[in-house]
This record gives sequence, C-alpha cells and structure tokens, in this order.
Amino acid sequence: MTRDKPSSRFLQKLFCATALLAAGLNATAQTAYPSKPVRVVVAFTAGGTTDILARAVTQHMSEKLKQSFIIDNKPGGGGNIGTEFVVRAPADGYTLIVNSVGPMAVNQTLYKNLPYEPLTDLVPVVQIADVPNVLVVNPEVPAKTLEEFIAYAKANPNKLNYGSTGVGTSSHLSSYMLSKRIGAETLHVPYKGANALNDLLAGRVQFMFATIPSVIAHIKAGKLRAIAVSSQKRSRSLPDVPTVAEKGFPDFSAGSWFGFFAPKGTPAPVIALLNKSVNEALPSLEAQMIREGADPVGGTPEQFGKFTRQEYEKWKAIVRESGATAE
Repeated sequence: MTRDKPSSRFLQKLFCATALLAAGLNATAQTAYPSKPVRVVVAFTAGGTTDILARAVTQHMSEKLKQSFIIDNKPGGGGNIGTEFVVRAPADGYTLIVNSVGPMAVNQTLYKNLPYEPLTDLVPVVQIADVPNVLVVNPEVPAKTLEEFIAYAKANPNKLNYGSTGVGTSSHLSSYMLSKRIGAETLHVPYKGANALNDLLAGRVQFMFATIPSVIAHIKAGKLRAIAVSSQKRSRSLPDVPTVAEKGFPDFSAGSWFGFFAPKGTPAPVIALLNKSVNEALPSLEAQMIREGADPVGGTPEQFGKFTRQEYEKWKAIVRESGATAE
C-alpha cells in the first residue's frame, strides 16, 4: 500500500479548507440584500423638503425590497451632522443618506474646517428630484413680473429685505446672485428654518427664494406672489411662472436637488440594487411630486456623480464671491 507523503496530506487538507472557506464566502456574498432594516439618514428636521421626499421614496423601496427603510432625522450644522454620521458609518448598505445641495455642494466651501469631504467620502446612488427655488414676494410688494420687481428694487435701494434659511443656504445665495445680476441693493436677513417664511408671510421681509414645496400652497392661496423660478427650465409644478434665465439672465441657475448617497466603499451590487429600486419608484410618485413642487429625475449613479461635481464647482465660485462663511 502506498502512503501519502506528509506534504501531500498537507496539500489535501489545505485544499479542503480553502474549498470550505470559498463556499462560506460565496454563501455570504449571496445573502440577499437587504436582510435587515436599512437606516436612511435625513440631515434636516422632519417635515422639510428633504424629509418629505425621503419618506415618499423609501416607502416604495420598502414595499419593493420587502425590508424596512427607516428615516433617521439628524439635523444640525447645515446638514453637516447627519452627513458626517453617514460618512463614518460602515460601508455595508445599511446606512444611507438622502442629501441635498447644501451639504454636498456648498458646505465644503462655506465651512472652513469641515472634517470630511462629501464628494469623496460618499458615493452617489441616484438623484431623486430637482426642486427649483422660486422667487416669491409678499403681496404688499407692487411687482407682478420680474421686470417690475427689478425696476422696484432699483428705485428703492436698501428698502427690500430678503429672508433665507441661513447664511450660505441655497435661498441666501440665490437671492444674492439675483441682487448682483440686476444691480440692486438689498439686505439679507438670515433665519433658522421656517422662520424666514413666517416673516415673509407677515411682511417683515419682502422677498426670498424658497423651495417650491415649501411655498406652493401659499402661492395657490394668494398669500405669496410667484415672480420667477431659478432653474434653467420652467418647473412642471408652476408651468406658468417664467424662469429668471428666460427674462434676460441666461446664466442664472440656482436651486435645490435631492438624492441618495452611501458611504465610500459600499459594494457596487448594493449601489446598483438601490439605484434600480429608486428608479422604479419614481414613476408612481411623479404626479404627487410635481403637485408638491419637485421634478423627479432618476438616472445612473455616474450621472448623479457628474452632476454633483458640477454643482460643487458652481457653488464654490458663488460662495467665494459672496464672502459667506459659516465659521
């Protein structure tokens, strides 16, 4: 009888161990995602535009993927607190964030000591929606068109105050851009959150750029007057309201947008599944989103990544021009 040499027995055991390990790894890799609830961070308070869109989309994702997608509001620091939480989270697909233009494209320039880099520490999954800002005025302002608004602002220097949801926010920078483009002297009054809208309704400030979802009900009720939208194309939510661009400022483009991001290193198959799930959810949400002021987008992670980088470059220049700083 021929005996195995020690080296042969060793190789045989090594082969078996390797095969068992490979089988275990393969079984792990094939574990269905998501196999447990997914946390979706919103870096702003409940009831805001980011929160509303996140909840609408994740409800459909939960139904499609047969797993809970739980919204976790972590407001503060202009969106930085919630964003950093996700940056530091495990890259396993079980912690995601629905984020917006501020934390992803503005804050890296606005905050001088941001402890992370959103464009590299997070990876894009899919864009949910574009939400143009709309220039709204208190009805006491005697302007019904952008041309009338410009004429009134120039004839009344420093008499028009504009509210915003904070220094360096889209609402602030959009109004700053318009004031510079039209050559009008206006005064910025920063607020925290919804207080800006409350004072606009009360007439304590005269105008502001606001996300359409936050003011569309007031526009329809006649409590605010819509003058122009900030996007390059008219909003499907307010099709009769012209754009600033079509009124003689072709390079004017400002507004908010929202989408899913995941921690850097999240497996590509997970990103692909999440992207597919959101794209499949958007058609059923289209009518609701348009009615509430958002234009659904969708698309690939690559498209969203390119768009986010372009937005960062645009807002970096605007923030520097304005001199805005949060620190």
